[in-house]
Amino acid sequence: MATYAVGDIQGCGTEFRQLLELICFDPLKDKLWLVGDLVNRGPDSLGVLRQVKSLGSAAITVLGNHDLHLLAVAEGVVELHRSDTLNEILRAPDRDELLDWLRAQRLLYVEDDWVLVHAGLLPQWTVAQAQQLAREVETALRGTHFRKFLKQMYGNQPDHWKDTLAGYKRLRVITNAFTRMRICTTAGEMDFKFKGEAGDIPQGYFPWFDIPNRASAGAKIICGHWSALGLRLTPNVYALDSGCLWGGALSALRLEDRKLFQVPCSTESVARDW
Repeated sequence: MATYAVGDIQGCGTEFRQLLELICFDPLKDKLWLVGDLVNRGPDSLGVLRQVKSLGSAAITVLGNHDLHLLAVAEGVVELHRSDTLNEILRAPDRDELLDWLRAQRLLYVEDDWVLVHAGLLPQWTVAQAQQLAREVETALRGTHFRKFLKQMYGNQPDHWKDTLAGYKRLRVITNAFTRMRICTTAGEMDFKFKGEAGDIPQGYFPWFDIPNRASAGAKIICGHWSALGLRLTPNVYALDSGCLWGGALSALRLEDRKLFQVPCSTESVARDW
């Protein structure tokens, strides 16, 4: 039995299938941990969604910003972006079943001293606190009034955490940290405009995982989201978005021995200006 953590797939179905073949994945014995962004921008979001769902309890996925965007588009909260490749899902005969399944997924997963999240954890949050906050958003997503949450989900403010936050402002900060954050200040103020390489971070900001005295520093955190950062494997941060969508590779890390497996991007999966 082995557990494999897999980086952002984003609709790169060919590479995902090749990666499962490369690691000889057996859903009866092995586990997949997926960092989110299963869909969008790549050519086969529908196929990826169906395949991950079909794996049942063998696959654990946390939600990424593109997954949440799909849910918002499906509910008419926002319109499709020009670069979105979600129409195949929206027109599929099993659309509702797939979307209901996606809405029921986690925002954060913790097992032993491992933490699985799409983007990151704010520096003030312990793992235990992050688990509690993730449950708040998951409850909103799974509840009967989930459309109200999706309508209030978008926005960059507030840009930092306060324990006194309430209502949709509270849920928005939690969601943004878990699914959109790349950099922040030592006080936990997030900048969502920056998407570049680590060497180009604006003054006063740092990669969220490099904040001194980060409360979650004792955990081993698996994340994705930041393709420009590239693959980063350290003793306590495993950033697995190796940019398959942009011509890089789709990566899987076997947690038991930290062995890395990669499948290069196929030409059909390279993102273009749609």
